[in-house]
Amino acid sequence: MANKVSIILSTYNEAKVIEKTIDEIFKHIDGVEIILVDDSSADGTLEKVKKINNPNLKIYSRKFRGLASAFLLGLINSSGDIVGWIDSNMDTLVKQLPEMIKKLSDNDIVLLSRYIQGGGDKRTQTRIITSKIINFICRIVLSSKIKDYTSGIFVMKREALSSVVPIGYGHGDFFIEFIYQAKKRGLKLLEVPCIQPSDQESLSKTAPNIFRFIKVGFFYLLRVFQAMLNRK
Repeated sequence: MANKVSIILSTYNEAKVIEKTIDEIFKHIDGVEIILVDDSSADGTLEKVKKINNPNLKIYSRKFRGLASAFLLGLINSSGDIVGWIDSNMDTLVKQLPEMIKKLSDNDIVLLSRYIQGGGDKRTQTRIITSKIINFICRIVLSSKIKDYTSGIFVMKREALSSVVPIGYGHGDFFIEFIYQAKKRGLKLLEVPCIQPSDQESLSKTAPNIFRFIKVGFFYLLRVFQAMLNRK
């Protein structure tokens, strides 16, 4: 019998893209369960997804924001033997999920990577450079065996949670600590190449201006060094 797959989505003002992403997931993964956590979107995202008539779509609405805690809420409410995560505006990358799921037969976690052969990044130069700097520091401070600590798009066997559990605070920086701890504790991790599509906004919704962008970058780096200190 095929493994059941759960894909977690976190949304904040994704009305323009969310239906396409959900359609792509249902199209490419048979019998998939989607757990969508909306962080009080003000653009009609929640209203749009509530109109989707599919019993395999679970929707949770919150009054606050936080990517890591949204992922954790989705994880708690998932039922799949395989659990995955993809950004809600990355519908063009959904088609890679089935092949990633197949590769779990020989691995515990499979993640998309921009920094291995065949990978790339089409976002703005500001975001490309910042991402490269953070990942370079991660490889120096933590482990060079992982090339892309911040892509955040992955699938994993549920049983991997017996070895490592994501800590539910912060934004995308939670993934740095999670993936590093997984590797350190002996889980088999595979990176597969992806081309990250161009930005739909000049900066992410997490960092809507340059000052917020710098602040978020600081917390990413802080999380790197926290992970280094928590090596036991």
